[in-house]
Amino acid sequence: MKPAIRTSILSAPDGAAFETVNPDGSSAVLLVCEHASKHIPASLDNLGLDAQTANSHVAWDPGALSVAKHLSAMLDAVLIAATVSRLVYDCNRPPEAAGAMPAKSEIFPIAGNQNIPPEEKAARISEIYVPFTNAIQNVISARADAGRTTVIVTIHSFTPIYFGEKRKVELGVLHDQDATLADAMLAIPSTMEVHRNQPYGPQDGVTHTLKLHALPNGLLNVMIEIRNDLIATDADQKKVADELSGMITKALDALRGAADVTEASNA
Repeated sequence: MKPAIRTSILSAPDGAAFETVNPDGSSAVLLVCEHASKHIPASLDNLGLDAQTANSHVAWDPGALSVAKHLSAMLDAVLIAATVSRLVYDCNRPPEAAGAMPAKSEIFPIAGNQNIPPEEKAARISEIYVPFTNAIQNVISARADAGRTTVIVTIHSFTPIYFGEKRKVELGVLHDQDATLADAMLAIPSTMEVHRNQPYGPQDGVTHTLKLHALPNGLLNVMIEIRNDLIATDADQKKVADELSGMITKALDALRGAADVTEASNA
């Protein structure tokens, strides 16, 4: 049986493909949470998933949005978060990537993503990915016009066990070609087990948001991965957000101090 051809994905009850939290935040930091939601629009018939899979890490990053919202409040930072499951469209992947609308996630086949008609792929891109990425770019552009800079920090979570293997890393500090902010954060002492480009790295195609918005604009940037068993409760989410807030603030202060020293020495 041929799959149904859908030329529209979101309906009024679904709302927009992203939400903006604290839009008037004064911080230079712009928080991004690409995998914030497990919501699957009604038009997609739950992608053929059972309830357990649709609520699992396969569909979203549990705890990531709450950590990002706590960070937004602590830093007074704008947060842009996706409101649709990454199984519908992974906003941290470009349209040409196979993982943008994955036919399989880890060991789970995604029935509703098998042989997606071109018309439906185009609808998912135009209704979910484009508005999300435009929202980020609009904030960056508006700040640039106002003489303000932007520091991009993306927030994710990962499973403690992957393909049967336990992960020791608790906090991943990820970067692509520009490691400036990641280096500064890794120099800050932490109570967590922190590793560079773990449990994923740029070779895994996870730095799309950084490559699309930060690198071309010369913006400081970092991607944060948190092991999700450490952010299962609101108290834990606040604790990790507090840790991250301190690391980000201290790292940015250190970079400003180094820039001031360099500027003074060149004067």
